[in-house]
Amino acid sequence: MKLLIIGGGVFLGRAIVAEALRRGHEVTTFNRGRSGVDLPGVEAVRGDREVPADLDRLVDGRRWDAVIDVCGFTPRVVLDSVRRLSGHVGHYTFISSISAYADFPGKPGVDESSARYECPPDADADYSDYGVLKAGCERAVEEHFDGPALIVQPGLIIGPHENVGRLPWWLTRIARGGRVLAPGDPALPMQLIDARDIAAFTLDQAAGGATGRFLTGGVPGRATYGSWLRECVEVTGSDAELVWVDDAFLLDRGVELWSELPLWASGELARGVWATSSAKALAAGLTCRPLSETVRDTWEWLRDIPEERRSFGARTLRHGIDPDKEARILAEWSA
Repeated sequence: MKLLIIGGGVFLGRAIVAEALRRGHEVTTFNRGRSGVDLPGVEAVRGDREVPADLDRLVDGRRWDAVIDVCGFTPRVVLDSVRRLSGHVGHYTFISSISAYADFPGKPGVDESSARYECPPDADADYSDYGVLKAGCERAVEEHFDGPALIVQPGLIIGPHENVGRLPWWLTRIARGGRVLAPGDPALPMQLIDARDIAAFTLDQAAGGATGRFLTGGVPGRATYGSWLRECVEVTGSDAELVWVDDAFLLDRGVELWSELPLWASGELARGVWATSSAKALAAGLTCRPLSETVRDTWEWLRDIPEERRSFGARTLRHGIDPDKEARILAEWSA
């Protein structure tokens, strides 16, 4: 296929580009060139999707079999891209998020039939927050693209080149060794998915001209919080000792769910975030590699990056607990 990928420089977008090149597709990327580096073998077109002249320059005299839009966050911006690309691409895939569903993560069992947030397809960035805006972006594609459209809704993504910083933080902390604060119940089931598995599924569906929505959250219960962290200990070769501390003890001491101890969820949050349904995608061919492979490959990528240059999230949300706070809680737990 001739593919246009909007984004393609970081994490999931990078994984999609890598898989497309591996399959022999002809890939054009369109991005600003600020967040990541385009892979060798692509035709890189520099531009800002919020600048109409840049989009006009991109599409002038061109046509692609499909576009995969990996970096749409504002409905109005996505809507403009959809209108300008109509007639220049045969199929539109939009990478959205499970956060577009109003019941996530508050209720277990979210699937494609669950209600999405209400958001118009021309909303601006100040209309609401991330999940609501993603729902509006989906509608911009579904309602205004002149051709078949597909929505892919990832769940919790990990894997090599992760820029969110969840697994990289845990690998970095565990590699340091010593007593490591491990949150809650080690038997808590988790539902994670490798970016490379979403990439393969997305390209399969785009090639087949699929339409509709697919929630791609992985296989429920294939891993637990304990097995996940034990994999981190094993791949790093660390002498780390995982010290499991009760949820209530951590909450009483002001430890923030989800961010200070990445992917730590408790109570209703845990029941909702780790129990979504990818049954439709799995039936359509989604395959998920073992968690051990994802952890190993992520460490192989991360280990050569100096610790001070590793990313543990954006400025607005950094992952990881302060070492002094961790040591203080471990001392109190053991007292």
